[in-house]
Amino acid sequence: MKLTFLLTLLFFVVPIIPASAQNATAVPSKGYAKFDNDGKFAPYEFKRHPVGDNDVLIKILYAGICHSDLHHARAEWRDETYPMVPGHEIAGQVVQAGKNVTKFKVGDYAGVGCLVNSCGKCEYCLKGEEQYCEKRVLTYASHDIFHNNELTQGGYSNNLVVSEKFAIKVPKNAQIEKVAPLLCAGITTYSPLKFTHVKKGDQVAVAGFGGLGHMAVQYAIALGAKVTVFDITEEKRQDALKMGAVKYVNVNNPKELEGLVSSFRVILSTIPAKYDPMLYVRMLKMDGELVILGVPAKENSPSVNVSSLVFASRRKVYGSQIGGIRETQEMLDYSVAHNIYPRVEVIPVQKIDDAYQKVAAGEVKFRYVIDMSTLK
Repeated sequence: MKLTFLLTLLFFVVPIIPASAQNATAVPSKGYAKFDNDGKFAPYEFKRHPVGDNDVLIKILYAGICHSDLHHARAEWRDETYPMVPGHEIAGQVVQAGKNVTKFKVGDYAGVGCLVNSCGKCEYCLKGEEQYCEKRVLTYASHDIFHNNELTQGGYSNNLVVSEKFAIKVPKNAQIEKVAPLLCAGITTYSPLKFTHVKKGDQVAVAGFGGLGHMAVQYAIALGAKVTVFDITEEKRQDALKMGAVKYVNVNNPKELEGLVSSFRVILSTIPAKYDPMLYVRMLKMDGELVILGVPAKENSPSVNVSSLVFASRRKVYGSQIGGIRETQEMLDYSVAHNIYPRVEVIPVQKIDDAYQKVAAGEVKFRYVIDMSTLK
């Protein structure tokens, strides 16, 4: 009697695992990781969660190096957990698709940006703004609450397992070696330009002409804006003008700043270092908008005296993060259709440390992209 009761109890208590889950196996992966905040990158082998029914397995072809990768890898924003494989600008090819996947088939190009999951139920997710979900999961250095709280590892690696909902379709005719940075630098600048309804004839400025800034310039020009570029060096002047900017201002030359008060309807700040935001607030027209995109390290974070905002009345200052999955797909399609790509230098994975030094020093024009076929 007791044995029968125990067997019955176990039947109801022990979960029945579907056959697909029983046979699921973790995906072996390898990449380049940081093992502490000031050490060098080194090869690292790890495992990703199994490919689920709604997931795709992507062979990573290219991974962009974003300035925020440096901040994370060097723990400049917060305390971090290591080993860490950075990389949230990912372009690759689908090599396996779960049984419920309809968005992709094996052989398709796919991109992944800063997000790999979210709750799907909150007001932000339902509006297609998953980047603001409180349960969002970042592509690396993030605890994935939907997969046993595993620590996510990014795109400086040979593969990635992700829900099809968070993978972006990449057209076959895309310049695949230039696609990866679009998944961060592209959407980060495209989204606020759409939000501020930039249109033909608008006076728009871009502060900082690096990885983000040169994408912002291209999108703003494509939307018909008259674009002024601000930076701190002469080396980028001709690049900005050739790209279509109507003016380039070296902020280290005070004479070039004369006559610019109340000039712009929208200014995007992509600056990743310490600077004076009020310099740009004063250049806004009445009801103009300064959108902060660049995030410096904690010790270099700029500040604003609130009284100065009062005396620069009705100028808006706010931040913006990437974009949702729907808008990211829109951005990618728009970029490919209008031939808008980042300027890239493709490097082998073994040169990541050198690339980081040059990015930190502002010596790259404009985006490093890692050829992941060099990962052995």
